[in-house]
Amino acid sequence: MDEIRQVSEMSVVDYKCPNCGGGMTFDSESGMLSCQSCGRKDDIEQLPNSLKHAVFSGNEAKEYHCSSCGAVIMTEAETTATSCSFCGSSVVLGDRLTGKLAPAMVIPFSISKDEAQKAFKKWCKNGRLTPAGFMTANRIKSITGLYVPFWLYDLHSNIQVQANGTKVRTYTSGDYSYTETQHFDVYRHILADYVKIPVDASEKMNDRLMDMLEPFPYDRLKSFKAPYLAGYIAEKYNYDAEELLPRAEGRIRSYIDSYIQSTMTGYQTVTYRHKDVRTAVRRADYVLLPVWMVQYDYKGEKYTFAMNGQTGKVVGQPPLSKGKMAWWFTGVFFASLLSLKALSWLMGGGFW
Repeated sequence: MDEIRQVSEMSVVDYKCPNCGGGMTFDSESGMLSCQSCGRKDDIEQLPNSLKHAVFSGNEAKEYHCSSCGAVIMTEAETTATSCSFCGSSVVLGDRLTGKLAPAMVIPFSISKDEAQKAFKKWCKNGRLTPAGFMTANRIKSITGLYVPFWLYDLHSNIQVQANGTKVRTYTSGDYSYTETQHFDVYRHILADYVKIPVDASEKMNDRLMDMLEPFPYDRLKSFKAPYLAGYIAEKYNYDAEELLPRAEGRIRSYIDSYIQSTMTGYQTVTYRHKDVRTAVRRADYVLLPVWMVQYDYKGEKYTFAMNGQTGKVVGQPPLSKGKMAWWFTGVFFASLLSLKALSWLMGGGFW
């Protein structure tokens, strides 16, 4: 079988079709490298990973040349995949994906650009409190497929808790009522493992927006190969695993607190005297996760939304219609009054 040509020029890699020489990009529907001209498709998992494992500085080489037309490609230091502004060829910046900058895994896109646009329009129309003009979803300024850098942490927590617990019993003896309070020393030693805790590692991305996009289907993680990036924008991490560890620990804090509480049931009150949580990193993998970024224009204001490139989940804050909000709150108010009146009537009382 003819081999796909991986054309390189100053660390720029693009993929040429063996049949017609056209540019090949990743096809989200088939999950294969696809030629836009003749329709040829190749299984990425069967392609050799040609990127060398040398270590490059993260700030090296911001100027590249397109291997198709020779035009200069200027990029920011974080960009690892983009397209040529002159001929439109998809290019992967190979020297930013090797050595310590090489992702371990990637979840490829499964939603195409057309599907993402249709899904976003449908999401807009479901906004009960958004203005009618916004709901038409015809003001999409841009929609960009972006591989966002994340760290996935496997964490092990050693937890020790000391607390005071009370149990209260009330009983009657003769003419007297008694309240008996028992006090207990409560001790818990818990070992907990948390797998694939995601933290986005891009300085540009809104952390809250990225957190809301979860969950990603981690069972679809694949060993990283550069062709998955062809046709999309991709960035490398700004923060390493050690720098983002406090965020990962913060993300599991609520899970730890909930689990501790679940082991201390049966007490009327629980007061902590001492809580010691020591968390160690078992594993931290640098991965790329698929996100569609949507820029939306409405009445001169710009709104940014994000869509999970695998599940289609949309997150972001649309504008709110003051008129719709007023009608909604009025409706809730009168519905509550009618419910109270009906309840009062059923109980034989008076209301109004």
